[in-house]
Amino acid sequence: MMTSLYGTRVKASQSLLPEAMIPQNQVASYSGRWWLGAMGVFLIVAGSFFSWRMWLSYEKASVTRKWTQVPCRIVSSRVVSERPTPHSDPAHRVELRYEYVVNGTKHSGTRIRQVEAAPTLHFDDAVQKQQQYPAGSAQVCFVNPAAPDEAVLQHGSRAALYSIWFPLLFVLGGAGMVGGALRRSSK
Repeated sequence: MMTSLYGTRVKASQSLLPEAMIPQNQVASYSGRWWLGAMGVFLIVAGSFFSWRMWLSYEKASVTRKWTQVPCRIVSSRVVSERPTPHSDPAHRVELRYEYVVNGTKHSGTRIRQVEAAPTLHFDDAVQKQQQYPAGSAQVCFVNPAAPDEAVLQHGSRAALYSIWFPLLFVLGGAGMVGGALRRSSK
């Protein structure tokens, strides 16, 4: 308890002063709580977004594992080099075409994975990948049973699921920041 200017006893947490006369340290405390809460909400939103994107990547990579395995033959296989801009180094990618039969119908495909890798600046890497699928070789492709024209030679990586914990840490940290801001405001 403390005594006010008029001799009345008030709790230390009560104030007889108008809001405009709130001490500067309390204003800083309010703005600090708001900043902490806003930063926590931002981290929750950002972490949730990246967790969601990683989950979608994992699901996309898992889809082809349910597809039907079918023998196929590589018809053409080559490395294509192109310059994205006139002054850039050439980028190299593997261009394939393969054929397979589903229910007596001949189909052709061009994709190695469901999500193709970006072209590489390293010609040797592109050649090494191309040599895995020489023209005329027998391979195995994975065909979508619902749409037989859709096929891939390799499954995508499910590594996104193994890394999803990292953006979830941001969600937890943001929740802790919001919780801390709310606890301070209730005191």
